[in-house]
Amino acid sequence: MTGTVTAVSSNGVYSFTKPNRDSVVLLAGLGVEGDVHAGVTVKHRSRVAQDPTRPNLRQVHLIHEELFAEVGGEGFEVAPGDLGENITTRGIDLLGLPVGTLLRIGDDAVLEVTGLRNPCLQIDNFQDGLLKQVVGRDEAGNLVRKAGIMSIVRESGAVRPGDAIRAELPSGPHWPLDRV
Repeated sequence: MTGTVTAVSSNGVYSFTKPNRDSVVLLAGLGVEGDVHAGVTVKHRSRVAQDPTRPNLRQVHLIHEELFAEVGGEGFEVAPGDLGENITTRGIDLLGLPVGTLLRIGDDAVLEVTGLRNPCLQIDNFQDGLLKQVVGRDEAGNLVRKAGIMSIVRESGAVRPGDAIRAELPSGPHWPLDRV
């Protein structure tokens, strides 16, 4: 399973959106160099309030560019970095990956998929009604989260738009993604 990086984004201060960059550097065990969410322990404000000592399973946020076209069909305008993601992808089914999948990006970087982003009300603050587009229910009534996936950095490396992404599925049983 392969795909492509279409954009990279980071921000050194808390902000819902993240500006696009020419490249970002992923640091093993930490996240995106200079990004406010980088660190060994949780950095998202709601997680810090619950327990600041918990491990950071949300070091790098990835969103599939195809989501932008999907919500665009409903009248929403979303571009790379707008939803706070660090890496925007194309051509890889991020939401269908199992927990523990390794994503090899560019020459050196390796991410390990930890789970789904749990969309919050900040998405509606960005564009009213957008939250309903990225969270819904399937035919069986199960909750479906479409606002990307979260990961941790296993191997450091620079990531740039145009870099190839190669997914390596874990051995053994595959566990579907859940919110982290």
